[in-house]
Amino acid sequence: MTTRSVAVTGGNRGIGAATARLFAAEGWRVAILYGSDRAAAEATLGSLAGEGHLMVQADVADSASVAAAAATVGTAFGALDALVNNAGWTRPVPHHDLDALDDALIERVFRINAMGPLYCARSFVPLLRKREPAVIVNLSSVAARRGQGSSVAYCAAKAAVDTMTISLGRALAPAIRVVAVAPGPVDTDMARMWTPEQHAAIGAATPLGWAKPEEIAVTIYAAVTMMPKVTGTTILADGGRALV
Repeated sequence: MTTRSVAVTGGNRGIGAATARLFAAEGWRVAILYGSDRAAAEATLGSLAGEGHLMVQADVADSASVAAAAATVGTAFGALDALVNNAGWTRPVPHHDLDALDDALIERVFRINAMGPLYCARSFVPLLRKREPAVIVNLSSVAARRGQGSSVAYCAAKAAVDTMTISLGRALAPAIRVVAVAPGPVDTDMARMWTPEQHAAIGAATPLGWAKPEEIAVTIYAAVTMMPKVTGTTILADGGRALV
């Protein structure tokens, strides 16, 4: 029996690490792609059940770095059954303060959150085609739907992910399904950007409260393994945040 394989960008922490651990616990080989925190990647790698896992440095904002990472994963695994585009980055900027949303910040938000998943899809599709049917899961955000989040740029970048998921779902069918998962507030390192007062207010405004990374990982795993007729759409895993 062929062991299934998955690559997870931003797999060294938060939702990515929880996703890597869940897939590994279910018998998958996991390639953890990380940006700069090698120590966190090593810790996550060491926490994975099973054998044959891999960690690869990759800057998802750099297409050449992504292509090199795909080549490394291809050499190690030969093919992929799933790609989870989880890597993301943001910084809080009040939506009304457009002057604070400088060019460098806008570019970084879009390069990591929107261009990164497209770079990864382009580079990893050849490996996914070797294991048809395969799956790409893009991490979106409820911010794309509500237009409310850490910044205007972040909301727009995640909306781009939703539309990209539609386009790729159409373009890659039937060989590869493409699904986006849109969390609401999740207790990860990124949540530290909010003050304790903001954290409490966000939780109070979310019907099911803050999510744990493991709860989002379950949604990602289900999208890959349990939804054979779902493609080109975004699954809200937002704790009801979009209802508010």
